[in-house]
Amino acid sequence: MTVLIKGGTVVNADRSFRADILCENGLVSAIQETIEASKNVTVVDAGGQYVMPGGIDPHTHMQLPFMGTVTSEDFETGTAAGLAGGTTMIIDFVIPGPQQDVMEAYHQWREWAEKSVSDYSFHVAITWWDDTVNKAMGTLVNEYGVNSFKHFMAYKGAIMADDEILVSSFTRAIELGAIVTVHAENGDLVFRLQQKLFEQGLTGPEGHPLSRPPQCEGEAANRAIRIAEVLGVPLYVVHNSCRQSLEAITRARNEGQRVFGEVLAGHLLVDDSVYRDEDFEVAAAHVMSPPFRSKEHQEALWHGLQSGNLQTTATDHCCFCADQKAAGKDDFRLIPNGTAGIENRMEVLWHHGVGTGRLTMNEFVAVTSTNAAQIFNVYPRKGSIAVGSDADIVVWDPEATKTISAKTHHQKIDYNIFEGMTVKGCASHTLSQGKVLFANGKLDVERGAGRHINRPAFAPYYDALQRQALQAEPTPVRR
Repeated sequence: MTVLIKGGTVVNADRSFRADILCENGLVSAIQETIEASKNVTVVDAGGQYVMPGGIDPHTHMQLPFMGTVTSEDFETGTAAGLAGGTTMIIDFVIPGPQQDVMEAYHQWREWAEKSVSDYSFHVAITWWDDTVNKAMGTLVNEYGVNSFKHFMAYKGAIMADDEILVSSFTRAIELGAIVTVHAENGDLVFRLQQKLFEQGLTGPEGHPLSRPPQCEGEAANRAIRIAEVLGVPLYVVHNSCRQSLEAITRARNEGQRVFGEVLAGHLLVDDSVYRDEDFEVAAAHVMSPPFRSKEHQEALWHGLQSGNLQTTATDHCCFCADQKAAGKDDFRLIPNGTAGIENRMEVLWHHGVGTGRLTMNEFVAVTSTNAAQIFNVYPRKGSIAVGSDADIVVWDPEATKTISAKTHHQKIDYNIFEGMTVKGCASHTLSQGKVLFANGKLDVERGAGRHINRPAFAPYYDALQRQALQAEPTPVRR
């Protein structure tokens, strides 16, 4: 398919300019002020609209087995919902169970993802440690295009990585030229607080945020940062929800450490009052970790995004319907953790970011696409509209409005955390691999058309660290 996007304004992270864009064989083949349409070319009229790189959601969980159930969204429906909102690539997570062979888990997730309708890649979680895990990390980096490893510092007794695992995995990652990521919550402290609250008779969803206060997140973020500092490995902190974790990241970056921070659209816009709703289904629908915080934390997170101390936006898209959430009706500790958002991330960030002046259009592109592509080493293939880049493109209508609702969204979940929110600015067309898959409210997708995207290792950064370490060798003292 050959597609010509005419009459729009191209918005990249670095600049904006008026141009037509020709897409051939899945790639951007030409960008010129005017390109005449030839025969057998599909023309997309982008007059009065912005043409931007497709969104990259660096944090999703499709078809995830978790807390005794499996998320309601699989890779086909989840990537389709993403396209409806302008997201053209996800980075999901392979999460081995305790003592599960890492490569076995990886191949299982790759099989599940074959039904994806747009491109995808994987982080791989390190949930336990021995020599086989050490070897598997090397295989994943060198043979399967994995360059990032996830560590859950929460979920004690299940997938939590203690400090010994962190040190072992971080050390191996720097040897391989990989980046490490962490879910920063002090799992031991959360476990103790959960027990205490439940024993005191607090069993409803309101116990969830009380058992995971901001201090638990801030402590874990700082601990991971300092371990990474000693070992010299770049670190990416996922779903920062509070001022304390942001402060830890900001301090480290000011000291010159290579630390990156992610924020969820939900944490920017939803506050903790949702957990006090008298309707159990409403309160439970918002149970995720870290939980939604008070408004003071939301303002801090916006400032982090504006200042560049938080570089990416994501969703932690992890869908559980009301019947699944009901498992914790009498015990908040049993409510499956997760909410949706992949379809609405770019809409709500445009409305509340660009629409309010918090973000420029170029900053919007950076935090929804380009920065993730750069951090996880798929730029400029992804995250940029440039000749030779993948033709993953969203045509954005700044005047379009919609009211978000579970009744009309494409996500496979019976609730929407942005329910009733009216936004101005939406995708009119979304292209993946140069094909128009979403146009004027309608999806036209093909099961299995998505590709696994390999992400090369960061060997040059590792080499630089080695040179720096050698230069820093202390001179022996002669006595």
